[in-house]
Parts: sequence; structure tokens; C-alpha cells
Amino acid sequence: MQHIIDRFLSYVAIDTQSDPKSDATPSTEKQWVLARKLTEELKAMGMQDVSLDENAYVMATLPSNVAHEVPTIGFIAHFDTTPDFSGKNVTPNIIEHYDGKDIVLNAKENIVLSPEYFQELLLYKGQTLITTDGTTLLGADDKAGITEIMTAMEHLLKHPEIKHGKIRIGFTPDEEIGRGAQKFDVEKFGAKWAYTMDGSQIGELEYENFNAAQATITIRGKSVHPGYAKGKMVNAIGIGNAFLSALPKDQTPETTSGREGFYHVYRMDATLEKTVLELIVRDHDRETFEQRKQFLLSLVASLKEQYGDIIEMDLHDQYYNMKEKIAPVMHVVDLAKKAMEKVGIAPIIKPIRGGTDGSQLSFMGLPCPNIFAGGHNFHGKYEYVPVQSMQKATEVIVAICELAAEMHEG
Repeated sequence: MQHIIDRFLSYVAIDTQSDPKSDATPSTEKQWVLARKLTEELKAMGMQDVSLDENAYVMATLPSNVAHEVPTIGFIAHFDTTPDFSGKNVTPNIIEHYDGKDIVLNAKENIVLSPEYFQELLLYKGQTLITTDGTTLLGADDKAGITEIMTAMEHLLKHPEIKHGKIRIGFTPDEEIGRGAQKFDVEKFGAKWAYTMDGSQIGELEYENFNAAQATITIRGKSVHPGYAKGKMVNAIGIGNAFLSALPKDQTPETTSGREGFYHVYRMDATLEKTVLELIVRDHDRETFEQRKQFLLSLVASLKEQYGDIIEMDLHDQYYNMKEKIAPVMHVVDLAKKAMEKVGIAPIIKPIRGGTDGSQLSFMGLPCPNIFAGGHNFHGKYEYVPVQSMQKATEVIVAICELAAEMHEG
């Protein structure tokens, strides 16, 4: 346990926040710090074919230790943290033998992690939790996943009696800004299939995610003195409000769950002369997803008919539901499920209400379900991770490697 804690703390101490405004890869220079550290650690522990490419993608190989042929399996995690919240000067708190009560993260700011609001905390009563100090995020998304993969590979290197085929691992930048898989060299990686260690609660196993699109609505108004504006002024803010009012009120992130899709306006820059709305569209069902996009196109067309050709929309797809690519190879999900059961975990199979590198990788030819990394409340000051969940995730990785070798024996 202490080894996992020490490794995790060494990773979260490095600020790796990504930047959506940057066109570089990685989007921030500071991501190189952890990429280089991981590269050196992989070499030191004895991994083979360790590489760090010009875009900060890290790859390495654990060679097979069996004579028979076993499909090459991969494990992937990302080292950037979200731009939504500070990842600088992370100062974790370690709570041993959690008693099920409120955890004061920051007394000065009265920031409290409470099971009354975050009920999942009670699942981990008696365990060791790592939390923030209330001023930054923690970085368990996805440095917990990196910790688990690194620890599992180290364990397999130290225990050659555990039989396994060739294992490939990959660590990526910029996942939090949707670019983690964009420059991932699937051919170089060379795995038959892989798993991202990037889920949340212990037991999560996911092979469905949203179909996703992003839209930017630009409305250009006309400013005229309000005392003489009749028939002349065109108020871009008012037209923007008309667009917002036309969106279904019961199809937003805060009103939906499970496989229900939504429209989510997350930014509005509004002046009379120019108003810009940014929104995302999400749905698990591909047909409904296409209908949602058509609704937006029809809405913009209707507003153009009413106000003239002063409205533009840039609408583009971001990623698709990986179930489409994983359904034909469900044995990769079954293997992960069997591995969880082997180490005493009840699999929680559910759709992801978001995206994952695994989605893009699946459509790039690398089927890639998502396995829990153990953290909770990602992207903010209430983030925490139970150490025992990281231990179990490590055991799951080892079990997948072992079971894959057994399944293809003789």
C-alpha cells in the first residue's frame, strides 16, 4: 500500500494541466516533466522498447514469458489534468481508517468533504483515502491509472512465475481536452486490444460512451441608439436568448442520467453587436444523436428565416460510441469482467456519460474498454481516491494478463 501511495504522490506533485487554447502537442510544456519521469522509471524497472516520441506519447513493452502465442494486450492512461481547475502545488491529505464522517479539507475556507453530499464516501469506511487540501484538484484522473499500470508492470517483472503474453503500455497527453488519442500511433503500439485505466468507482467496466458533437453559434447584431432603434437595431443578445429558449428544458446535463442524451450550453459571450454560444450535444444512441444535430440545424434555419442571414453555426462531430466497435469483440470485455471477479470485485457495467480516449482508439482500430482507476469527484477540490481501490485496479491488470495467457494456452 505504501508503495502505491508514494508513487501516486510523486505523480500528482507534478502540474500537468492541459490547455485547449494551445495548438501544440502536448498543449503545455509542463506535461513533458511527467512524460520524461515515466520514461526513466520504465527503463529503470526493466521494461523493454521504452519510447518517448516528439508529441510526449510514452510507450513500453513487457515481453511475453510463455512459449505459446498470446494476443498482445495494452493498458493506457493519460497524464494531463483538466484545465477546469488548478493542478498546481497539489498538497494531498492522507486519511487513514476513514471513520465515515465529514473530512475537513480546508478549515480556513470551510471546505468539507461530506458523506451527506458525496454518499459514495461511505463505501470506503475503514479504508485509506487520499484527498485534496481544498485548493486544487487531486489528479487521480488519471494519475491513479498511471500508478496502477506502473505498479502492475513492476509486479509482473518481479514475479516471472505469473505467466503472461506480450503487454504494451501507453501514457498520453491532452486527454482532458479531447486530443489524447489524436496522435496515438496504433500501429506502433501493436496491441490486439487495450484497456484505458480511467474510470471512477471500484468495479466500473465501461464499453459504451456518448456520441458527441460540438457547436458554436455566432450571431451578429446591429447597434443603433436605443432612442431611435425601431426597425433598425438588431440585438444579438435577444436572438441568442431566443435560441436558448428553444432548446428542450428537460434535456440538459442536470436533468438527465443513464443513457439519456442532452444539449449543454457551456459558454455565452454576449454583446448587442455580437453574441457567441458554445454548446455540446450528447447521446448514446446514434440515430437519436443525428436527430439532435438536425434539430439544431433546423433551429438555426428558423432563426435565419426570422432575423435574416446574421446567424452562423459551426457544428462538428467529436467522437462516437465505442460500443459500435467493441460489440463484435465482446471477449475483451468478458476477460476484464472475469479478472475483476477473480480478485473479488463485482463488476459494475454501465455506459459512460462522457468520452474517453478508448472511444477514439476503438474507431482507430484498437478496441479499448474502460476500467476503473478508483477516484471520485474528478475535476475539482472534492476529488479523492481510496488507496485500496488503486490496489484492486492493479490486481485487475495483473489478472487480465494472467487470464489472457491461460485462455490461449495449448
